[in-house]
Amino acid sequence: MKIPTRKKSYDTVMALPRPKHFKPLRPNFLLQSVVRVASLPDLLATNFSYTTEGMEKVKKQPCLILMNHSCFLDLMIVSRIFYPRKYAIVCTTDGFVGMPWLIRLLGCIPTQKFVSDVTLIRDMEYMLKEKKTSVLMYPEASYSFDGTATALPRKMGVLLKKLGVPVVMVRTEGAFTRQPLYNCLRKRKVKVTAHVSCLATAEEIKEKTVRELDELLDKVFTFDGFAWQRDNGVKITDPNRAEGLERILYKCPHCGAEGRMSGKGTTLTCAHCGKVWEMDELGQLKATEGDTEYPHIPDWYAWERQEVRKELENGTYRLESDVDIGMMVDYKAIYMVGEGKLTHCDEGFRLTGCDGKLEYAQGPLACYGLYADYYWYSIADVICIGNADALYYCFPKDGASVAKTRMATEELYKLKKVRKPKNTEE
Repeated sequence: MKIPTRKKSYDTVMALPRPKHFKPLRPNFLLQSVVRVASLPDLLATNFSYTTEGMEKVKKQPCLILMNHSCFLDLMIVSRIFYPRKYAIVCTTDGFVGMPWLIRLLGCIPTQKFVSDVTLIRDMEYMLKEKKTSVLMYPEASYSFDGTATALPRKMGVLLKKLGVPVVMVRTEGAFTRQPLYNCLRKRKVKVTAHVSCLATAEEIKEKTVRELDELLDKVFTFDGFAWQRDNGVKITDPNRAEGLERILYKCPHCGAEGRMSGKGTTLTCAHCGKVWEMDELGQLKATEGDTEYPHIPDWYAWERQEVRKELENGTYRLESDVDIGMMVDYKAIYMVGEGKLTHCDEGFRLTGCDGKLEYAQGPLACYGLYADYYWYSIADVICIGNADALYYCFPKDGASVAKTRMATEELYKLKKVRKPKNTEE
């Protein structure tokens, strides 16, 4: 997919009027039907099927639909499962760029990822209570990098209680393996399935505490795509299955070097020490010589997270990257405003650039996570920060790892949250 981009000066972009907020629309049935038909080729290619459990408790009530987020196929899966039921979709604002009215007619509700958004809750309530329309939400907010769950926002249980509607869970298996983000969304031949269940009725939500609801969500959002592939004997014979693997496995466990890994064909190689790992057809790694430190990719990724946390704890973590800067202030385009420098450390993010005109700071407690993506809209790997006034899309020019930055943001938030005195405000 592409997204409209325009070159403009920073001053010009900051002077642009911000878009007016509109209440979301009930999805247009004709467009829903078009999406369903357009989804058929991919669903047939994956031999998609699904099972249900407890859905008789939901019947035709408006409900909150939660789903794990693996790839673009997710939207096609929902269309297959719930059609012709009308449902709105919580969608990141950049999805509206270039075609806001069309996306609105699909029933999409705009929100900024990892930015506090009270308007979103009001819009969700409006659709559920006044328009009697279900709402689809991906609480992880981002595609999984390593096939395991991305951090969920804390106290999701508060939202469930506020909405007061049944909650339905759609859990997919095979979607990540079909089209992993690190592999430039290369499509593989994999059967995809889904299990659709009533997670809790409106009455059950009233009875449960916020903590119990959060624990329930943590349980259903626990999964491992690579383990699923291995345990079910799902073979990926694609000769380029390791391409892009350095995006998530950026640090060598043998020599400790960062940014020297390279995934090509079926191998992952460290250019610093020369060690090579072969990725087999079941998605497991094996060193061509010596010990295999982490055969299972999510274990390697978890080790990298531990290493990042150590850097944060001992004060050695720091990101400094020259970046190209895109800004989003309306739904017309992503405005490329020039170059700058992005830094990330114990004090959070700082972005400077555009000949000294741009200076933006974001503290470590601004959010629990980070909007980071690979090959974003066919442009480049991206780190996105910002607030309700403007989003800054930072494209590293020096190969800085967006995976490490995302993990550092998550771990820094945890550390600061723990250290924060209880009698202070965030």
